[in-house]
Amino acid sequence: MATDNLTHLAAFSAVARHRSFRRAGAELALSTSAVSYAIRALEERLGVGLFHRTTRSVSLTEAGQRLMERLQPALGQVSDALEEMNQFRSTPAGLLRINAARAAVPTQLSPRLLRFLQAHPDVRVEVTENDGLVDVVAEGFDAGVRLHEFVPEDMVAVPLGPALRGMIVAAPEYVAQHGVALHPRDLLQHQCIRFRFASGHLYKWQFARDGEAMEIDVQGRLTLSEQGTIVRAVLDGLGVAYVLEDAARPFLDAGQMVSMLEDWSPPFAGFVLYYPRQRQMASALRTFVDMLREG
Repeated sequence: MATDNLTHLAAFSAVARHRSFRRAGAELALSTSAVSYAIRALEERLGVGLFHRTTRSVSLTEAGQRLMERLQPALGQVSDALEEMNQFRSTPAGLLRINAARAAVPTQLSPRLLRFLQAHPDVRVEVTENDGLVDVVAEGFDAGVRLHEFVPEDMVAVPLGPALRGMIVAAPEYVAQHGVALHPRDLLQHQCIRFRFASGHLYKWQFARDGEAMEIDVQGRLTLSEQGTIVRAVLDGLGVAYVLEDAARPFLDAGQMVSMLEDWSPPFAGFVLYYPRQRQMASALRTFVDMLREG
């Protein structure tokens, strides 16, 4: 197959996965105009349109969808063949693409990636922050990072760190005005800052103590979808929130937050790195997984 054909097909696959010429270019280390040229050349050679383009969106045509379905296995085999050659290298190299939950990045993923990148200068890492449930294989990622309970059963999961703990927190000013909750049901009398998943689902706060478990559908005037924004809202005194202890601890230690119901908030399985069980592992991913397993 001609080199141009492979280049154009790789550009097509990247645009199809990202639904974006710009992000496809970033993945392939090409300019947006170079990606656009490759797609136009491929469409002209095939005589069909592969994408619907507007100023705001890119989507596959029926022909493009069919080509993508036929192309994915073949491109996967090419990638695996190239990666097999990479096994002969003494050090890992290449691009490692990870789709990670936003809450995991600052305290769980980033410190480990820093150590990994320092040890392996030939590896590049691209992290996409996304709180939705993503098919990492279909979207072209090597691995994902999510809470263990959200990982598909057919994936291999490697703990990214120790167990986590959720905490109920509020600003001292809020507590001075409204008091603290002594039982989870007391939260129904408070202004709670709610969390909405990317799927649209509102999180119900979960509690357990001495074998008793309960789920509270808290109420409040403010609903947010990102932990960092929730932390800022708590600091501003806008209400009570459920956040991960890693995010709250610096502010608790500084006296900028007050915790409550700690005896109702046991640890739970934390974030994991997960990847396809049946797929050949890229050398960069294999080395990163080995580092995580070594602690």
